[in-house]
Amino acid sequence: MERKCNCHHRSLYHHIAQRSFIFWHLTIKGVVKMKKLEQVKTGTQSDTPVKKGPSRAMPANQEPLIRVKRGADIPFLVIVILLLLIGTVMVFSASYAYAKEFFDGDSYYYARKQIAWACVSLLSLYIFTFIDYSRLRAWTILYSVVSFVLLVLVLFIGKKVHGATRWIELGPLNMQPSELVKLAMILFISDYAVRYQNEMHLFRRGIYPILCIVGAICAALYFEPHLSAIIIVLFLAFVLMYLGGAKVWQLMALAGSAALAAGIVFLGTSHGRARIEAWLNPEADPLGAGWQPLQSLLAIGSGGLWGVGLGQSRQKYLYLPEPQNDYIFAVLCEEMGFVFAVAVILLFLALIWRGFYIAKNAPTKYSSLIVYGIVTQVAIQVFLNIAVVTNVLPSTGVSLPFFSYGGTSLAIIMAEMGIVLNVSKYSFVEKG
Repeated sequence: MERKCNCHHRSLYHHIAQRSFIFWHLTIKGVVKMKKLEQVKTGTQSDTPVKKGPSRAMPANQEPLIRVKRGADIPFLVIVILLLLIGTVMVFSASYAYAKEFFDGDSYYYARKQIAWACVSLLSLYIFTFIDYSRLRAWTILYSVVSFVLLVLVLFIGKKVHGATRWIELGPLNMQPSELVKLAMILFISDYAVRYQNEMHLFRRGIYPILCIVGAICAALYFEPHLSAIIIVLFLAFVLMYLGGAKVWQLMALAGSAALAAGIVFLGTSHGRARIEAWLNPEADPLGAGWQPLQSLLAIGSGGLWGVGLGQSRQKYLYLPEPQNDYIFAVLCEEMGFVFAVAVILLFLALIWRGFYIAKNAPTKYSSLIVYGIVTQVAIQVFLNIAVVTNVLPSTGVSLPFFSYGGTSLAIIMAEMGIVLNVSKYSFVEKG
């Protein structure tokens, strides 16, 4: 009797366990289906279906995320607008004397054009903020080809200024194709790294095709010549390949080879050697090659802590060559002082930090790589410009984003900021 009772209990327990298993199995299955449906509705799906592979842009052990569309990143937008406003004011202040001397007394020549370009750049910021970043992939190849063709054309039909052929004249406008190429390369490498992410760790299938394209771009830039653009293009390429999954030792070997080749080429020319000598010992030729670094350091030192006052710079009166361009930061230091200069640097650091935050939380690998590339471009340009102005590095001819005079560079950099803001709309994520 006891045996029958025990058998009955065991059978009952087995029946309950079986039913419980079925219940929880169906419950979990239903929850998974609801999650998938919710992801489809909120747009969590990737830009395009790609195979899973190694990526440093988005860690492999990252927990599942739900893509939630919200507004653009306000802190990032505020920093961009502040930098644009300060930069526009400084272009007017720095260019006043130079424009009066070389444009028939028209002191507002550069300021007027820069304000017009600032309005155009705000429009480009607005447009790219509201165009879904995923649509850029369809235009990447066409945009890259057009940018490279223009980069080659500038060697034949370009306008020569101060010994460099970097601009194409389009009526009253001057376009600089090297600015277009930087964005084109970011978009291309990001797209390539996503499409071939399983092959990125292989030299022949991953790195080699990118190197061929980067090499062609650098060759065209070398004949302009445009040293700073070559440095930026190479640095961006290595960063994006690393984030895309390329092997570190391969990139280190390539970086070492590139640095050696660049050193040989640069030091092999009289122009390159003169720049190095002027950098190491500008006092040896104060009226020649050492003029720029000495006048720049004099401007920075004259500003002291609080500056001589907005518009009161003395070095901009034809001592600094084209103070509205590469050496505008020296004028800022002189007029606004060390404290304000540090505040501007902190604004740039905040922009870079916020940009990396957006890239880290980007919804897809493609968007993450794009934002990392754009923010890295800004970071390297800011570093190179300030390093040259303070004579930490020899002159390379790199502009300061948002500050240096130039329509193409300003419009492109603001379009890039728009892309970052568009990605930030999807960068607020919740754990699934």
